[in-house]
Order: sequence, then structure tokens, then C-alpha cells
Amino acid sequence: MSTLVFLEHHDGELQKDSLGVLGKAIQLGGDVAALIAGSGVESLAAQAGKFGAAKVYVADDPALEAPLPQPRVDVTADLVRGHVFDTVLFGATVLTADVAAGLAARLDAGLNWDLVDLTQENGKLVGKRPALDDTVYVDVGWRSEPRLALIRTGTFDPVESGGEAEVERVDVRLEDFSTQAKMIEQAHEESEGPSIEDADVIVAGGRGLGGPENFPLVEELAKALGGAVASTRAVVDAGWYPYATQVGQTGKTVSPRLYIAVGISGAVQHKVGMQGSNVIVAINKDPNAPIFEYADLGVVGDLHEIVPKLTELVRQRRAA
Repeated sequence: MSTLVFLEHHDGELQKDSLGVLGKAIQLGGDVAALIAGSGVESLAAQAGKFGAAKVYVADDPALEAPLPQPRVDVTADLVRGHVFDTVLFGATVLTADVAAGLAARLDAGLNWDLVDLTQENGKLVGKRPALDDTVYVDVGWRSEPRLALIRTGTFDPVESGGEAEVERVDVRLEDFSTQAKMIEQAHEESEGPSIEDADVIVAGGRGLGGPENFPLVEELAKALGGAVASTRAVVDAGWYPYATQVGQTGKTVSPRLYIAVGISGAVQHKVGMQGSNVIVAINKDPNAPIFEYADLGVVGDLHEIVPKLTELVRQRRAA
């Protein structure tokens, strides 16, 4: 098997999910290479080497500065055709979903998405994909090559090996239609503390908070614990909190040491994004809320009274 892993990057750092996918590809065996595409990104090849990439293809060109998918489809398609990769793996993000879809159309290739594992069975690559609201897992495969796969966020943790990568620069040749879209503005969200993917402690708020004006309750508790703030899909859809904080089937998958769910009913779509947490604490006024079925500790009561008292208690303990 000859595998290419597309490594996404932001602010001078390779993304954790991409590096996790790279580690999984190396475990599967065969020839594994990585692709980094962007402007001013050649220095990132050393990071890829530290996480196991023996060879890194670098497409470094001003035309790739904006995070637009079609130019990256051009670069990836040329590389796959020229080096006959039979498998291309992506850590799932908004950008890589577009790149993978465009690449599948360009190469007339099969694409499986939302995978939570990859295995070799009888010499064939098999993907594991959740179905029926994540209540079961099904095996999926590919009928032809190259095989393309998007791996669910938070599935694999990166493993640092301390190695060095052979770096090869690739020429950037763009199709005329790929240069038609222009990015006129890019917003950067300002945030404090760790991201939800990296946090050891997460405090998540749901519709039970009653409105966006009550999210400071969650924020203050997270701050006291040195953790990150997360939310549910219902909260994001209502415009109460940013999409980047959403945990669940259509958001991010997290596995902190402590997950505190505040005013979250615990629908299965949310459960699949946080069930890997070491300890789950639920605060909800409804004793029949589904989240109590899988929480390690449940507190039944008014969160508007409980959360401020808990926050104050944490502050007192930390000050002692």
C-alpha cells in the first residue's frame, strides 16, 4: 500500500488531527508520505518528520496562501497521478472535506467519510464508520483506487517519533478555473485557554442554560478549572456560541480527563463526541435526562444555583 496523508496547518503548526492520521497510516504499513500545501510552509516538514513522516512533499507557493480547496485539489491530484498513490487520507475539517470531494471528482475515485478506524483485513484496507446515529459500526471499502478517506475529528492521537523527513518540493500547476475564487477576508476567532481538542478539562453548555447571556456561568467554571468551553449543536444552531466549540456527531470529538455537561440533555448525537472522556459529570434539572445514563456523576438541580457555587468552591480550593 502506498499512502499519501494530507497535512493541514494553521498559524505555523500542523494540525493535531492530521498528525494523528499520519500516525495511523504508519501503523498500517506500506509506503507513507505526507503532503503540505501552502505559502511559506517548507519549515513545517520538520514537524511532520518528528511525527513519523519519512518523506514529505511540500507545495510552497504564494498561490496557495489562501485556504481555498481547488488549488489544493490541483496539487494533490498531480502528486497522486505522478507517484501512483493508492490511498489518500485526510483528517476531517471544513477545508479537507472540500479538498477530498474535489479530488474524488477529479480522479473518479471512491471517498469514504466520517471514519473512526482503518484496518488491514485479508490484504485489503477496511474503514470503520458509525451508522444509525452512532449506535453501530459498519465496515466500508473501496471498489477502485485511489482510495480516499476522511477521518473523524479526534479519532487518532499523534505519536511523536523524533525522526527526520526527506523533503521534496513539488511544482504548483493550477487549472484556470482553480484561480477564479478569491478570498477577500478571513476572520480569526479570538479565544483564551486551550482548545477543546487539547483540553484536559471541558465544561460544555447546552440549551438548558436558557440563553447566550448565561454562558458566562460555563465560562467562569471552565476558567476556574483551567479548562475549555464547549457547546452542543442546538446551542450553535441558535447562534449562542461559535461552531468551533461544538461537540458531537456534526462537531468535534473530544476525550478530556474531565467533561462537565451543563444543561445538556445528552442526545446520542452529542454523546458520540464526548463518550471517550475519562470522567463525565452532568448537571441537569431533569432527572430523566439521557445524559445521566452514561455520566459518572450526576447532579440533579438548578444549574443557575449549582454552577456558581461549584465555581466558587473550585476557586477556594485552588487558592488554599
